[in-house]
Amino acid sequence: MITARNVFSGTGAPEPKIVLRMFRKGLELLTGASKAEDGLRLFFKPDDRLGIKINTIGRKAASTQPETSITLGLWLGQTICREENIIIWDRTNEELRDSGYKLSNSQGSLKIFGTDSRGLGYTEEPVINRNIGSLFSRIQAGLIDVSISLAILKDHGLAGVTAGMKNYFGAIHNPNKYHDSHCNPYIAELFETDLIRAKHRLTILDALKVQYHRGPSYHPQWAENCQKLIFSSDPVAADAVGWKIIEELRTRKGLPSLKEENREPTYLFTAENLNLGQARLENIEIIEEEV
Repeated sequence: MITARNVFSGTGAPEPKIVLRMFRKGLELLTGASKAEDGLRLFFKPDDRLGIKINTIGRKAASTQPETSITLGLWLGQTICREENIIIWDRTNEELRDSGYKLSNSQGSLKIFGTDSRGLGYTEEPVINRNIGSLFSRIQAGLIDVSISLAILKDHGLAGVTAGMKNYFGAIHNPNKYHDSHCNPYIAELFETDLIRAKHRLTILDALKVQYHRGPSYHPQWAENCQKLIFSSDPVAADAVGWKIIEELRTRKGLPSLKEENREPTYLFTAENLNLGQARLENIEIIEEEV
């Protein structure tokens, strides 16, 4: 977990140079590599087609900011993968534009577009896994080989916490079907599908600004500038650490815990039971550093 002071510029947007330092230090700590580029080689190969799945449903106020995701995409394109093979993506072009992104599908450069782009859409046949039956974005299904979940960390009125795993709800055509019972077991069972689990390499949780209450929509009175990024190759552990941050903020602000509000993110324990990762903090090593 990397913290940076003054990561936000005078305009309120993340400062790309500071964000890049956070990415570099996070990969070094996560992998034990002396250079971040060497750490990247543990996850990605030069010929990989890489998808960076972001979350822009909250539009400009509560989404993965361009200054964060594009900084990551350009760095990866300069160090490990070919820039033209990297796609920053989400559900719709409208949500991307409303969140400050300029769409791009030019040859030789970083790609930015949504599933609803012309000629894309969703697969014809559903993927079936346990309680899941969904059509997948053709981006996730066919245009990428490996994936990063670059997700905004937020409180969620139904799931309790929305973070790296739930970010993949944006990769299917029917996420509305999977919000019953606090999204449990659906978040875990969706992640378990081959199109996600086999391609996922890294979770980076954007906790620069955290909506710790009344999420996932933006409410400034319950949003906190935490100035943190969380890195993990374990998708469950990443979200468990995000849950910890939200609970700490809620306690500090005098709010009840998610369990007391009957919306504890129990899908994380389901994910652990499916051998997707570690959900219990006592089994997770948390390393913190400031850049």
